[in-house]
Amino acid sequence: MSTLETRVKISSGSPYEPILGYSRAVKVGDLIFVAGTTSGGVGVTAEEQTREIFRRIEKALGQAGASFANVVRTRVFLTDIADFDAVGAVHGELFGDIRPVTSTIGVSALASPNLVVEIEVDAVV
Repeated sequence: MSTLETRVKISSGSPYEPILGYSRAVKVGDLIFVAGTTSGGVGVTAEEQTREIFRRIEKALGQAGASFANVVRTRVFLTDIADFDAVGAVHGELFGDIRPVTSTIGVSALASPNLVVEIEVDAVV
């Protein structure tokens, strides 16, 4: 069986998934890729949005048979780099002992003006 035959698409139920042609996460073999995830408007501050984002990511990882312990890379996109410490503190709570590689990137905007953080992760099971 080829690797592509083991491809599993994981949906969050977002109405944008079929319109834009993406999945919340895709598992191929022992690799899991979780799409850029926002809070969907839950939370106002960067910290609140980050907590909601990681709640959503944890759910997707669970559907793929993984957990935060399996995460090897995170990418954080911030509309205001001044939120680095607040978002980093939440990241550190979850990944302090796991220590995936990470990047934090300042961006000019996300899909909606009320969104200030977007995060994606890669994991290996």
